[in-house]
Amino acid sequence: MFRYKCLNPIAQIGLNGFSKDYIQADAADAAELVLVRSAKMHDMELGSETVAVARAGAGVNNIPLDKYAQQGIVVFNTPGANANGVKELFLFAALAGVRDVIGGIKWAESEFGNPDIAALAEKEKKRFAGHEIMGKTLGVLGLGAIGVKVANMAVTLGMKVVGYDPYLSEASKATLDSMVKVTDDLNVIAAESELITIHVPAMASTIGMINADFLSKCRKGVIVINLARDTLVNEPDMQAALSLGQVGKYICDFPTPGAAQMKNAIIIPHLGASTEESEDNCAVMAVQQLVDFMENGNIKNSVNYPPVDAGRADGVVRVCVNHKSSVKGADIAAAVTAAGADVKGFAGKEKGEFAYTLVDVAAYVDGLEDKIAGDGILKIRVINR
Repeated sequence: MFRYKCLNPIAQIGLNGFSKDYIQADAADAAELVLVRSAKMHDMELGSETVAVARAGAGVNNIPLDKYAQQGIVVFNTPGANANGVKELFLFAALAGVRDVIGGIKWAESEFGNPDIAALAEKEKKRFAGHEIMGKTLGVLGLGAIGVKVANMAVTLGMKVVGYDPYLSEASKATLDSMVKVTDDLNVIAAESELITIHVPAMASTIGMINADFLSKCRKGVIVINLARDTLVNEPDMQAALSLGQVGKYICDFPTPGAAQMKNAIIIPHLGASTEESEDNCAVMAVQQLVDFMENGNIKNSVNYPPVDAGRADGVVRVCVNHKSSVKGADIAAAVTAAGADVKGFAGKEKGEFAYTLVDVAAYVDGLEDKIAGDGILKIRVINR
């Protein structure tokens, strides 16, 4: 039996993907598997039996990735599962940026009960007049699962689109509309864009990337949309740019104290992936990845270990080893052979400091784990022994 613990509510349609061999644990430190959405895990100690954490969503800033990697715990996320929900919220944000529909609605609410509201509206509506997004230039920062969907939709809406991604994947390139101009120069985004939308992960290289220097190079009155992470925008710099009119409007999906004080900002209470469909998709994808990892040893969409998908051959015992990159997969296979096991094949990859190796053997041999254990070996798991 495998034990799992949900730190946040996880959609039942996802949990239905667990067979009867999976049961809920009372606590995270008593579970092999942990599912999480927004719960903070940096101060959380997991048990020695924990082998994987699955984030039902894309962002993983609430999870101590390196700490868990050191413990041989694989952290998964679900990139793309909530992409459509964020894409649709972008459409609202873009329209709210160019047209003061929100201001108009607030005015109408203030006049409820006024019998002359219809006639008054005809006089007042010019206060809320705006622009159309057709023909405007949109800069998309990050062309991953969400950024590509946003860019493609913007093209269909008649916008000119410039996408920034110095690490554009072949998969993204294959699905990106040919009308999207791609650049690896942020200055191009700043110079050409009337609206800018951010869809990059929060990393050391991206935190604070929207700062005074970048904003000073943008077109005056640019509209900035941030549905990715609050830390990608330097809030004091954004507040200053809004006050000066360098930024016309800032639409942010993260209600921080700093953002709440900004002039000409529209603050959304983190609704990007808050649709039933997105939550269902994330839950289903998270559980599928955990099941494949537990039953086949395969890693897909991990953020702290490399992807290793070796399928699964019938009738073999699979040895799964989390280790430091200083230990080579061939050496692990050699240790398995030295233990007396008949090795049928192995596969492995490195990702920075950490690596993962699968070794298939004809049958389990007593003492196999002891032969593999040593410096740099973080966790050993044997499937179908």
